[in-house]
Amino acid sequence: MKPLVGVMPLWDEKKDSIWMLPGYLDGLKQAGASTIIFPFTDDAEELNRLIGLCDGLLFTGGHDVSPSLYGEAPLGDLVLSERKRDSMEKVALDIALSQDKPILGICRGLQFINVYFGGTLYQDLPTQFPQAINHRQSPPYDNPCHEVVLAKDSPLQRSLGLENVRVNTCHHQGIKRLAEPLIPMAKSSDGLVEAFYHPNHSFLWAVQWHPEFMFVSDDNSRKIFKAFVDSMTTKK
Repeated sequence: MKPLVGVMPLWDEKKDSIWMLPGYLDGLKQAGASTIIFPFTDDAEELNRLIGLCDGLLFTGGHDVSPSLYGEAPLGDLVLSERKRDSMEKVALDIALSQDKPILGICRGLQFINVYFGGTLYQDLPTQFPQAINHRQSPPYDNPCHEVVLAKDSPLQRSLGLENVRVNTCHHQGIKRLAEPLIPMAKSSDGLVEAFYHPNHSFLWAVQWHPEFMFVSDDNSRKIFKAFVDSMTTKK
C-alpha cells in the first residue's frame, strides 16, 4: 500500500473555510504517496487518531507564525497570523514527534517547526533585515528566483547530489535564530537558513522554498518529495 500523508490545511478567514493548493497533493502523489487533508482542529484526541492513521505529516505554507510563540509583540499589520492554526500545528507536531512520524515542512512549515523547538523569526524581512535578497518573487512561482548553498554532507545535499540549487521564493518572514537541535541544510547568500533537519528523528526536514510549485519541471523538487515518501517506506 502507498504511504498515507496527512496534510495540514490552509485556512481562509474571509470564507471561514479550509482550502488546499493542489501542488502539495500532486507532488506527494507523484512521489508515490496518498494524501488526506486534515480538518481545521486543535482537538488532541481527534488529531491523535488521524495521525495514527498516517505514515507522515506535511506542514504547509500559509499564515505567519504568531510572534507570541517566540516572545515578541507583532509588528502591527505586517504580521497576519491565525491562532487556531498555530494551536493545531503545535498539537499535531507534539503527537507526530512522539510517534516518530516522518515530517516535511514547507515555507511556514519550516518557520513553525523552528519556533516549536525554541527558535525565533524575522517578523518581516524588509523591515528587520533590509540587507536580505528578494525573498518574495512575483508569479509565476514555478520559476527559480535565487540560489541556496547546500551544507556539505547534509541529508539534502546527499539526496540532491549538488553543492547549490536555484529555488523559488515567496515569504516575508524568515529564520532569525535557528533552534539548537536543528541543523542547517541550506542557506541563501544573505545568510538566511533555507532548509534544516533534526538529527534525532527518523525524518524531519524543512525547506523555505516551494517544491509544490516547481516539482512538475524541477527534478530537485521531486527528489525532496521522494525522500520524504521513501522515508515512510523505509520506516515500515
